Amino acid sequence: MNLTAVNQTDMCEDYSCPERSVSLSVYVILYVAAAAVALLTVCGNLLVIISVSHFKQLHTPANILILSLAASDFLTGVFVIPLHLSLVIESCWTSGSVMCLVLKVVDFQATSVSVHTVSLIAVDRFLALSFPFFYSEKISLTVVCTATLLNWLFSFIYNFTLLYVNGNFTDVVCPAVCFAITDEISSIIDLLIVFVMPCTLIIILYTHVFVIAKKHATAIRALQVHNSTESSKNKISDKSERKAAMLLGILVFVFLLCLLPYYITALAIPYNSENTLQIRDVAGIFFFLNSTINPIIYALFYSWFQKSIKLIFTFKVFHKDSSLMNVM
Repeated sequence: MNLTAVNQTDMCEDYSCPERSVSLSVYVILYVAAAAVALLTVCGNLLVIISVSHFKQLHTPANILILSLAASDFLTGVFVIPLHLSLVIESCWTSGSVMCLVLKVVDFQATSVSVHTVSLIAVDRFLALSFPFFYSEKISLTVVCTATLLNWLFSFIYNFTLLYVNGNFTDVVCPAVCFAITDEISSIIDLLIVFVMPCTLIIILYTHVFVIAKKHATAIRALQVHNSTESSKNKISDKSERKAAMLLGILVFVFLLCLLPYYITALAIPYNSENTLQIRDVAGIFFFLNSTINPIIYALFYSWFQKSIKLIFTFKVFHKDSSLMNVM
């Protein structure tokens, strides 16, 4: 189930846009805030995309998944956030049928890719901590890139089929609203594929990850200071994996925190319930704000992202062999 999915096909009969009930100054402030959120989302995720793509030192399996998440968040910032916030502010769809279709496709695609990418991040961290030798030998860049491409391809085929089967490419409900039509069976299937199964997997795997990380921390504290050089290297490597798991755990926690309110309200509140429609709108805004928050998490907790931003803003990325610079 995605943000604009509903079951009622007749909800907009005789629907007309309500007159604006807020003052011009408030109206302008709302649009300025919406533009700022969209711009922050686009620029933040674009910096992540440039950083991971440009610097070869960042070409790791975990970072490829972060790149995929940033790409879906970038699409959300370019298309979904501006159009959705405009709809919330106006209480009416004014962008036409073509842009409505764009909103449906990109919204469903970005949501699906984001949720499944976070699931892949959970799988990646679980394998890295639970089976380090298997992970180092088998989980290569090629494997992760293939999994990422399959994720995008599966999401596109799945969402195109879901929208097409329910007539979203041919049926025009009414010019004043924009929502995706889904029947009851499609809504249940979508809920399972895009929310229940991946989120269950995320919670289970990260529970294991934090249990393993705690055990490793206890074991490391028990080691003697005069360990051999080889053991010291293994300890550093293990500590690095645990740190990566903890940081990505923050990413996953924030993701679930933004995701759950929408799905709870979507299940509990009927779409055509005008009295509680604002609650759904607020939950939906939190859902999309996750795309804005992710780059901020990278900037706060990832030193490689901080160094990459500095190199990008000082235009050193245009120097010869800049892709080989040390950013770790």
